[in-house]
Amino acid sequence: MKKILLLLAGCMLLFLSTGCGTIYKTAVDERDVQTVASDEYITAEITARYLDDDLVKVLDIGANSYEGAVYITGEYESEAQKNRAIAIARSVKGVTGVTYYLIPKTEDDACGTTNNLLIRGKLEKELVMDDRIWSTNVDVAVVRCNVILMGIVGSQREIDLSIGYAKKIEGVRRVRSYLRVKGK
Repeated sequence: MKKILLLLAGCMLLFLSTGCGTIYKTAVDERDVQTVASDEYITAEITARYLDDDLVKVLDIGANSYEGAVYITGEYESEAQKNRAIAIARSVKGVTGVTYYLIPKTEDDACGTTNNLLIRGKLEKELVMDDRIWSTNVDVAVVRCNVILMGIVGSQREIDLSIGYAKKIEGVRRVRSYLRVKGK
């Protein structure tokens, strides 16, 4: 009985801490609450379908949605896998378009998971430390040392600053920004 109560208390604590983060993120997001909820549904639905698919590997390919526009990032093993990931995203209700940054997988690339995680961590730290940027509105993906920025921000200045930080990080090969200013 004690284990069950501890498990329930742990779940409640996790729920509350996640909920508070979600409330904060929604409060500073450039999108309205209904749009954020719709985008979260689209992202979750695509991820669930990737998990259920035998061809697409969810650890290699991810998706993000902003006002129904979906961005797919990652690495693929075959054209069939790449095409399937795109087709799955397009088939989800509410998706208005799909943009992708997918790179063919190679075994001999000098940039691996550790490099990607280090770059992402350094960039996210810079974004959080700069009070001119609502860092929660900038999503970062790193694929083989290529930085992909996604999201909807409040100004062109936030986009320029985010790109600038990404370009200054040692080891970054290329920066691709899909950041948009709200209303443009």
